[in-house]
Amino acid sequence: RARNLIPLILFSCVIGIHVVTIGKEGYPMKMDIKSAAFEEGDSIPKKYTCDEVDVSPQLSWSQPPEGTKSMVLICDDTDAPMGAWVHWVLYGLTPDTLEISEGIPDDKEVLGGAKHGVNDFRKYGYGGPCPLGGTHRYFFKLYAVDKEVDLDPGATKDEVLDAIKGHVLAEGQLMGRYSRQGS
Repeated sequence: RARNLIPLILFSCVIGIHVVTIGKEGYPMKMDIKSAAFEEGDSIPKKYTCDEVDVSPQLSWSQPPEGTKSMVLICDDTDAPMGAWVHWVLYGLTPDTLEISEGIPDDKEVLGGAKHGVNDFRKYGYGGPCPLGGTHRYFFKLYAVDKEVDLDPGATKDEVLDAIKGHVLAEGQLMGRYSRQGS
């Protein structure tokens, strides 16, 4: 009986390796994402929040996997009292985009055709941390997808995530923290 299990175990291992190599959802490959403004887990500087100029931070990431057709960036605050609060939805970044500069304009289309979705402030573009109290965590999530995101500007986070479901090849995440003075 043990001899019959060996082919099954080998078959399972080969399939597992194949899935990771392809990087489909459930087993997405990892991408590194970082910022010159803050390190993973550190405090987000005031400049990038509602307490100052409220500009988007510089971000850069590793090369996406082969087969990537577009990139998606979403920033949200999962510590918000009413559930995740969406601060930024940006989709349609080209796969050769490996960095975005500080202060991306809040236009509907930016960076050669990428589109801004609507955040939970009901605006296009980036809306920085602005917690009502305490220290919150802000997750900048990057997705490499194997298709173009065929949505007009102004899509919500949920609409974008629905559009890329089953098409994520790789993902990365950068988390920063922020608390307002006096909170």
